[in-house]
Amino acid sequence: MIVPKEFDEIRPYEPEEIQQAFNELLNDRQFALVLKGFAPWLPKSLRNGLLRMAFLGVRTPLGFQKRFMKPIVKFIIRRHTDGCIFDDSKLSPQVSKADDRFTFVSNHRDIVLDSAFLDVMLVETGYPTTVEIGIGDNLLIYPWIKRLVRMNKAFTVRRGLTPKETLRSSLLMSRYIHFAVSEKKENIWIAQREGRAKDSDDRTQDAVLKMLAMGAPETATALVDKLRDLNIVPLTISYEFDPCDYLKAQEFQQKRDQAGFKKSRQDDLDNMRIGIFGYKGRVVYRPAAPINTWIDELADIPKTEFYKALGERMDKEIHRNYHLYPCNYIALDELNGSTQYASHYTDADRQRFDSYLQGQMAKINLPEKDEPFLRERMLTMYANPLVNHLAAR
Repeated sequence: MIVPKEFDEIRPYEPEEIQQAFNELLNDRQFALVLKGFAPWLPKSLRNGLLRMAFLGVRTPLGFQKRFMKPIVKFIIRRHTDGCIFDDSKLSPQVSKADDRFTFVSNHRDIVLDSAFLDVMLVETGYPTTVEIGIGDNLLIYPWIKRLVRMNKAFTVRRGLTPKETLRSSLLMSRYIHFAVSEKKENIWIAQREGRAKDSDDRTQDAVLKMLAMGAPETATALVDKLRDLNIVPLTISYEFDPCDYLKAQEFQQKRDQAGFKKSRQDDLDNMRIGIFGYKGRVVYRPAAPINTWIDELADIPKTEFYKALGERMDKEIHRNYHLYPCNYIALDELNGSTQYASHYTDADRQRFDSYLQGQMAKINLPEKDEPFLRERMLTMYANPLVNHLAAR
């Protein structure tokens, strides 16, 4: 397939580019240091030789994912979770696994793993391909990271632009996503908002929906038709424990106490590392039915209300599909000073969660550590999925 040149600045690698990208990756000095950390006893020539042997027969990004990324992600699931479940019961009656492609719009829990876990579960559940993912260029700190994510079917979302540049970038990304779904027959994963919801109050940003519909005439009927082409699926990701919860709480205090506080590149790397290798407990992915099953209901509303109505309906689908854990009920009871939801947890559950919070709090390194504030922030992160789930029901 010929991919239009206009997408070259943001698209993943195509099959004919995979071999060269792999060679450039192995010749990258910083990537060599990363590999050395995994197997310091092996000489560089032997490490590279083993990788080249493993790469034999890989012809496509999907082949690269299955050969290299799938075993790594499955190791992370075994080592750093208590299991990862893909409940596609609301999706599968509506679709043909062999033919349909989806644009998954999901809440956002982890910078790297949200899409990586989904890739593995789609393949293992019998879907024919994985997802192309949108990843912010603020995370592509080193050339080897950019090469690796492009080999892993990532397209680039540009950050920190002027309003004029943002408009151009959004239009280009919208055209690419439509091309990927309609012409390349790829799935797409994109977060419902820029960045993660630090307090787990997951809400779809209008800007994301407007980007997906760009280029359509500004009538509700035309917008519905444009979005229907993408076969959008609201996807809910539920972690029992968020390994970055203490970093998010720390950031809340830093923003409260330091005017104009912004995370550094090192902060982003720390979040990526801890998100990957931290303990997550149980993890559940639950897609809703595609919005095409109900989006026609919005065709007659005023266009000024269209994105708000669409976002609220998608949020309701995401909130309904949370998988709730004892810690969610415990957190809300503690915030409210009640035992309203005590039937959903045991004394052992409470002790375990309290011990977990204490351990996470101990990792926070601030000169004037406000422990009551930090604890309240972490409790709110665990309570909000339950609050939203109850409201959606």
